Amino acid sequence: MLFNLEPPIIISRIITLMIAFTIHEFSHAAVATLLGDSTPKSYGRLTLNPLAHLDIMGSILLLVAGFGWAKPVPINPYALRQRSKAGEMLVSLAGPASNLLMGALAAVPLRFGWVPLVSGTSPILPSWGDFLLEFLFINLSLFFFNLLPLAPLDGEKVIAFFLPEHWVEGLERIRPYSPFILLAIVFILPMIGIDLIDLIIRKPLISLALFLIGR
Repeated sequence: MLFNLEPPIIISRIITLMIAFTIHEFSHAAVATLLGDSTPKSYGRLTLNPLAHLDIMGSILLLVAGFGWAKPVPINPYALRQRSKAGEMLVSLAGPASNLLMGALAAVPLRFGWVPLVSGTSPILPSWGDFLLEFLFINLSLFFFNLLPLAPLDGEKVIAFFLPEHWVEGLERIRPYSPFILLAIVFILPMIGIDLIDLIIRKPLISLALFLIGR
């Protein structure tokens, strides 16, 4: 899946990008709104318009690598009806949960044989099987990737809710360096033979995908 630039794959990823990122960020905004925070709506993020959510660099990375990010939805944790940490956790979890749900839904036609797992004959357009498989893999990739416990990913707020307070303080101390740690994990460590992405994302992703499609 990594750095596959064949036209059917790129077309599948463009469509998936528009759907997966939009629903992911809308889910954050919708849950925050349901919990009483009007911030996402005031910033124009309570919408299914992809243009409100897409980030240029994150979108390019998804097209070439199969995972990426969108623009974070701004929230005010103190406006949430839940106490702030619980509310932040629920809002953060909503995005990855939406990707898991979309991936599971894409697997249904493949699991029951309604759409065959065969590659298309067109050099440009993907077959339905190719598209659903790419849609499944990318959504599961976004699910696992966003649950990494590093800012600005959703996993940081999710894990902070469950950790003891003194561990959370340690997490907050490394927060300014988290984007650099994330870049090192994704780009630098594989160059020296340490592929954490393969260990913590691709292997669980493939196992879950095979389970969902019944293989």
